[in-house]
Amino acid sequence: MSESITMLAMFEDLDPTSEGIDKLYELGLGDDEMNVISGIPIKHTILGRPSAITYVSRIGMFGAILGMFLGLFFIYGIPYLYPLLVGGQPIYPVPQGIIITFEMTMLGLMGFSFIGMFVDSGFPSYTPKEYTPEISDGRVAILFSCPVADQKKFVDALTKAGAHSVEPAEARHL
Repeated sequence: MSESITMLAMFEDLDPTSEGIDKLYELGLGDDEMNVISGIPIKHTILGRPSAITYVSRIGMFGAILGMFLGLFFIYGIPYLYPLLVGGQPIYPVPQGIIITFEMTMLGLMGFSFIGMFVDSGFPSYTPKEYTPEISDGRVAILFSCPVADQKKFVDALTKAGAHSVEPAEARHL
């Protein structure tokens, strides 16, 4: 297998960035081989990329189901285990049971969604991340890997697409 080099293409605006991504597609790179770095969130459809896969909704739904079962246990399980007979009152109160079940369902949904957001985003991350100070000034960067032999072809294609600079990505002190 040939050696590859990690390149960083810097763009001034979103239009040349989307053209640069199209050029990378034409040169044979896939979505998993490039990373768009921006100082502001950019919707995936603007750059013609597929949407990010997230599991937060599934994790939140699991929490909602777990919370609902916990609420049902509070309403029906505890009075079954420890019946407390009070004159004229039902053992299993329905109106209060609906409220408690709803609240426990929402508590499970919110708690697991919050935890799922961190799990899905990979927080905390102990690996170094790519960052360039020019990104804070409003530029958009594409980080990609290409074969060393084809480096000039990639640089020429991205420069024609409107890249401000295309150079090897290297670690530098901030």
